[in-house]
Amino acid sequence: MGIHVIKMPDIGEGIAEVELVAWNIDVGDSVVEDQPLATLLLRIARDADLGIAARIEVEGAGNADAPAPAVAKTAPLPPVTPAARAAARTAMTAPPATKHAAPAASESTVRPPGDKPIASPAVRRRAWDLGIELRYVSGSGTAGRITHEDLDAYAAQQVALGHAANAGSPARAYASGTGYAEGHDEEAVPVIGLRRKIAQKMQESKRRIPHFTYVEEIDVTELDASRTRLNDTRGAQRGRLSILPFLMRAMVLALRDFPQINARYDDEAAVLTRYGAVHIGIATQTEGGLMVPVVRHAEARDLWSSAAEIARLAEAARSGRATREELSGSTITISSLGALGGVVSTPVINHPEVAIVGVNRMVLRPMMRGGTVVARQMMNLSSSFDHRVIDGLHAAEFIQAVRKLLECPATLFVE
Repeated sequence: MGIHVIKMPDIGEGIAEVELVAWNIDVGDSVVEDQPLATLLLRIARDADLGIAARIEVEGAGNADAPAPAVAKTAPLPPVTPAARAAARTAMTAPPATKHAAPAASESTVRPPGDKPIASPAVRRRAWDLGIELRYVSGSGTAGRITHEDLDAYAAQQVALGHAANAGSPARAYASGTGYAEGHDEEAVPVIGLRRKIAQKMQESKRRIPHFTYVEEIDVTELDASRTRLNDTRGAQRGRLSILPFLMRAMVLALRDFPQINARYDDEAAVLTRYGAVHIGIATQTEGGLMVPVVRHAEARDLWSSAAEIARLAEAARSGRATREELSGSTITISSLGALGGVVSTPVINHPEVAIVGVNRMVLRPMMRGGTVVARQMMNLSSSFDHRVIDGLHAAEFIQAVRKLLECPATLFVE
């Protein structure tokens, strides 16, 4: 028997660091060829505590310099149930005895800054599921390593302390004379994985790009009527259309006169690259956070091709199957919250692009037409631009060109 060390491979593309999101195996597990060992997130600096490597015992000679200590096969850990997680979080967030009291743990278990707790990835994952901060847990393992048993003991201690602190204290449960329960709970949620990637992307965009937002209302009564007729007559054969394919077509036509908006700006090199191809990013909400799959060559697509590609990419993003190529390379982005789109928004530009078009919800409103009040379907576009390379006049002219095309949908198909 030997020890084989599996290290993070060089995946190229200039990627030097990754973040370990989760281990898919535990100490003592048996693994087979091609079995996923860990889930990684590219381009994020990893936590120093989480080494991106695995040591496995194999038949024959391994590739490690020295054999690893023998590890006994352990019984699988019980799953972290919702009840257990809730009990642990409730106990740890119980109201403190005084306003500035530390979490319920002995002073000896609170580590000074810089003294990081030692624990395996499996223990860290379980602590995360239970809502336990490892810096408050005493480790009984070698060199103070925290074990699963230490987690169980700490959780039990917090439950006991929480019950003792709350026993016989109705003032903690109810505000005087109101009958409503007071809320004292707090929850520290680490921003990791895709959520941290999104946070860094948004921060980078706002830090680098001087945004300005231009809002215009659009009468989409005729457009919505045309969309409804097309869905009624061709929807069964070719698929149903939303407003987005029409907006994409309008943007493609308008961008012919405003090529500086279909562009990406390298602010370090001070170079603006304009593109003949229109690759439109579609901001898509997923369970993990916001992703932007890309409809490539929108200039070469008809309404139904655009609609089908939007649906395909959205499903791939939400199911976690979208590839890196499908999530990169956009030259301009559309952001839409559908019925939740509100009246006005201030969308954040998808760096290094220079513009983003935000779609607000469609509302039936009374409008003056020919001196008469009539009901019209109205929709706002809230669009943001990079003021370093796009002047306010050009941004307004671009949106007005899009408005004219959408308000007279027949012109969307006139070359």
